[in-house]
Amino acid sequence: MDDVYALHRHFYDFTRKFYLLGRDRLIGELAPPPGGTVLEVGCGTARNLIVAAKRWPEARFYGFDISEAMLDTARKSVAKAGLGDRITLAQGDAGAFDVRALFGLAQVDRVFMSYTLSMIPPWIEAIEQGARVLAPGGSLHIIDFGQYERLPALAKRLHFKSLNDFHVFPRRELPAVLKRVAEAEGLAMDFTPLWRGYAWSGGLRRG
Repeated sequence: MDDVYALHRHFYDFTRKFYLLGRDRLIGELAPPPGGTVLEVGCGTARNLIVAAKRWPEARFYGFDISEAMLDTARKSVAKAGLGDRITLAQGDAGAFDVRALFGLAQVDRVFMSYTLSMIPPWIEAIEQGARVLAPGGSLHIIDFGQYERLPALAKRLHFKSLNDFHVFPRRELPAVLKRVAEAEGLAMDFTPLWRGYAWSGGLRRG
């Protein structure tokens, strides 16, 4: 991943803002409790963490990424934003993360995954572990590419081809996986296609 992002990280945020739709919508729905903890799985350049920390100033934020190159950019961005006291970053694997080992946390109030699952091979394990670490009343929030259910088939083929060329694979099985994890963990599930299926929004909530 460092080889992929060594150069690309410098213009990643600028290019992604045009097609990673729904990120700020997700952030607006986090609503962590005062003093609560929020974890981003696959935080990349920390763009989302910075936006979220400004939106929810009473919460504490944590993020990890497997790419040290991306984390280097993330640390600089967090410092520039003056949020080093509220955002903690670490290197970790989305498929096998341990919030106690990474951040000294037993549980977290909110977990979010923004256009991450389509980029990581162990995406199911990431959802499973994200569900396990939720505190009572906690919730997991996901936004990622959908399956273009109500968009032209040609548009889907062309877009998916371009995504696949960059090792991005929209997860057709996401609703089924969320349902299975919800049943296994005793969680409530929600799932909403957005923009005619361009993106999928999903989540799990612990009572």
